[in-house]
Amino acid sequence: MADRKIVRALKGETIFPPPLWMMRQAGRYLPEYRATRKKAGSFLDLCYNPDLATEVTMQPIRRFGFDAAILFSDILVIPHALGRDLDFVEGRGPVMTPIRGEEISRLDGRSFHDHLAPVYETVRRLRQELPSETTLIGFCGAPWTVATYMIAGHGTPDQAPARLFGYRHPEAMARLLQRLAELSAEYLLKQIEAGADAIQIFDSWSGVLDSGSFQKWCVKPVSGIVKRVREVHPEVPIIGFPRGAGAHYGHYREETGVTALGLDWSVPLAQARELQAEGAVQGNLDPMRLVAGGRALDEGVDAILAELSSGSLVFNLGHGITPDTPVEHVEAMVKRVRQGGR
Repeated sequence: MADRKIVRALKGETIFPPPLWMMRQAGRYLPEYRATRKKAGSFLDLCYNPDLATEVTMQPIRRFGFDAAILFSDILVIPHALGRDLDFVEGRGPVMTPIRGEEISRLDGRSFHDHLAPVYETVRRLRQELPSETTLIGFCGAPWTVATYMIAGHGTPDQAPARLFGYRHPEAMARLLQRLAELSAEYLLKQIEAGADAIQIFDSWSGVLDSGSFQKWCVKPVSGIVKRVREVHPEVPIIGFPRGAGAHYGHYREETGVTALGLDWSVPLAQARELQAEGAVQGNLDPMRLVAGGRALDEGVDAILAELSSGSLVFNLGHGITPDTPVEHVEAMVKRVRQGGR
């Protein structure tokens, strides 16, 4: 393996200036992405087309020289590979037929890897095309977050349908999360075998859970994924991103065993520094500072570097970049991080 700074940082090395990448760095803020997306026809067609998925993954690397590329795909390809219908509606996002409790035991994984073969092919091509020093990150959605969409059929402000389902049907929820955890682990293992250097588990909706539910629905299934991946590839760094976990972040790392913590922008830097004492952290610039640019962006970058550069850090946003972000602001952020701030 070449000198991949992000892998080194995730494993605990302090590097200054810190390596960086952005969540959703291949996306609608880039004109070249929009052109490729139009060519693909639909979002899912883009995800399942190795030629085009490779191209959009490479676009931000060519433009900005990020230290990592993250596979272009979607967290909901897992239920789609299990035979659940899935569509992405402009202005609304993913839409599925809500799953019923009795359907959980019938989730059929026999063609799971065949369905996802184009994703694995994209990973193989990316590892061949990326610069040798660029880390390739694979990913999956955490079982809880994926389940929220399967249960509600779409995104909701607080994922109340999934929470109610879990409270009313705890056994069914446990079965669903267990099934998703098993298949997510196998999905990640296939990505690693195809060339991924590190993996990230996105739990975008962990912040809506109370303490007991956080333990059962967030921590437990992710712990199972980490354990399974580590049995086969103990050397591969695993980033856990439980967005909105707040005071639960430290417990999450301890219980799940993830290598590094992805921090959302609401995490105070003093808390981030405490978490960093236990291992690498990733984040956590507010994406709105990137949209605003100028002084707001500079101050946000400088504060993170001042507080966290003495430990293992991967600089990133505290969530995904938004489509209205000016490209020149991303260029300014990269330059400021690479210069060490101020």
